[in-house]
Amino acid sequence: MMASALIERELERGRLPLRTGCFVAVVGPSGAGKDTLIGFAKDRLAAESDVHFVRRIITRPSNSEAESHDTLTLPEFEAAEKDGAFALSWRAHGLAYGLPATIDTHMENGMAVVANLSRSALPAARERYGNLIVVLVTADPHILAERLGRRARESSDEVLARMSRVSGDRQHLADAIEIANNGTAEEAGLALVEVIRKALARAAVSWTV
Repeated sequence: MMASALIERELERGRLPLRTGCFVAVVGPSGAGKDTLIGFAKDRLAAESDVHFVRRIITRPSNSEAESHDTLTLPEFEAAEKDGAFALSWRAHGLAYGLPATIDTHMENGMAVVANLSRSALPAARERYGNLIVVLVTADPHILAERLGRRARESSDEVLARMSRVSGDRQHLADAIEIANNGTAEEAGLALVEVIRKALARAAVSWTV
């Protein structure tokens, strides 16, 4: 896990953690449907000007089957990371992921910010944002295996390795709000919308304090 090159300096200056806004970190195993639920919530909350859905930067080419994201090569990513272009950045599954530093402006303006995050990035997120809600998206093991198999992006051994980590998520994220995505995307998506509305209320309070 690597955070922005500016984090330590910002901590020293007393700027962090940011106390305004509310950061909603959506975590969970691959195949749980995080991107689908975030997309549903984004459509449902399109009229909410105080909600910002983060577009991630990944060292993976974009395609129609994966999330909509911006792409950088690894050298480009590392250069941007060194320049402080990311609020948060981390490594997972052989790829580098980043959230643009501009999201801090949204937080400072008292908005609710929603992002797909790796569990390994949560410690840095907690350091950076004083007002954070963790949403753990889960699905039954057989559903996860079926979804991962359909994506065909990983070998069977990689799928099994991912499955072995699922039970640990609940143990290490006791403070998370769990959304079980075993039924329709609408059912779980509405649950995420409700969490984001609560984040909006919390952000509004933080803005007035």
